[in-house]
Amino acid sequence: MFVEPEQLAIGMFVILDLSWLQHPFSFSSFLIQSDDQLATLRGLGLDRIRIDPARGKGPVLPVEAEPPQVPPVPTPETAPEGMTRTDQELRSERDRVLRSSIANAEKEAAAAARSARQATRQFRSEPGKAIEQIGTLIAGIAESLLGNSATMVHLLGDKGIGDEVYYHSLNVAVLALILGKAMGLDAGALQTIGVAAIFHDVGMADLAPRVRLKNEALTVAEEALLRQHCEAGAKLALRSGLPQEVALAILQHHEHLDGSGYPNRLAGEKIGPVARVIAIVNHYDHLCNPAQAAAVVTPYEALSTMFARKRNWFDGAMLAKLVHVLGVYPPGSIVQLSSGETAMVISVNAARPLRPMLLVYDPQIPKAEALILDLEELPQISISKALRAVNLPPPVHEYLSPRKRVAYFFGDEARAD
Repeated sequence: MFVEPEQLAIGMFVILDLSWLQHPFSFSSFLIQSDDQLATLRGLGLDRIRIDPARGKGPVLPVEAEPPQVPPVPTPETAPEGMTRTDQELRSERDRVLRSSIANAEKEAAAAARSARQATRQFRSEPGKAIEQIGTLIAGIAESLLGNSATMVHLLGDKGIGDEVYYHSLNVAVLALILGKAMGLDAGALQTIGVAAIFHDVGMADLAPRVRLKNEALTVAEEALLRQHCEAGAKLALRSGLPQEVALAILQHHEHLDGSGYPNRLAGEKIGPVARVIAIVNHYDHLCNPAQAAAVVTPYEALSTMFARKRNWFDGAMLAKLVHVLGVYPPGSIVQLSSGETAMVISVNAARPLRPMLLVYDPQIPKAEALILDLEELPQISISKALRAVNLPPPVHEYLSPRKRVAYFFGDEARAD
């Protein structure tokens, strides 16, 4: 149904047949809620505007169901008189900055993964070189983190990392360093945490491939063998010249504060602080990226499960910091907005974790130009609930492309001036 601009009223649900670059609103379809929105709509210069009576909450005027033809869509270069382009230009520039920041993060993550892969592979044959290479890598990441007053945590594309062993180690290291920064740790402490995180599963190489690479649930006997990787890794770390504090973290990274972990069922203060940090982010990564595909959960579910059901396993203050840094809806979460749209969280500012940046599903916009919303700039819009990717309609799933594996890296605050 179409109405003339002067017939619009608060409570009507409008659908703009325009590109999102051609109007200043956050969405191309929305419920009119204010006189300012009415004035802006009437200033677009359109002869008629489409409304959806079924989704509206206000009056529906008796007008003809369809016009003889849809009015021509104005282009950005020929925008109607009275249509401000300032908001559009700012939004376009902000999107460009964010996409550039994510692209840079993916390049840096890929380079870091290559370095981690090379060092890990030569750890047994040339441990000195491997340790030096990882030390340099971690020092660079930590320096970059500490040099950014506002850290953006970005969701990476599926092609950004490589094979799973190095993907997991790097993801744990990056998350551990981001958490360490949030805890106020200095460069020296971050260095120890980062090195221990990269090497935390080094003992896995001693396990039989049938255990280490199995994609199905392990038997009781296989689980017992798997648990040996902590002690094997700690012994190898000491033989190779890694600091004792690193070796201790490798040994203890599966211990739980309530004494239910392994290999030694340690509890409370008997578990070192470095191991506590790695234990939290390691478990989070395993929940998001399990060996068994059927066991995968969303980032939102992962944090919720850890906080609600497994809080006794972890250091409470550290877990709260992780939730603060990643937000209640971490990057990779699929969400429904208060406006009704479906979106995927792609970036979170650690200083403002409850107002992330989102990639929004809009079939009227090409996927390559998908609308990015910064909730920090849109206080009237909020996240209503989290959704599971497997339950998305096929067109929405294809458009948002939920990551098969959730990986993070960081960058500078991605906001246009």
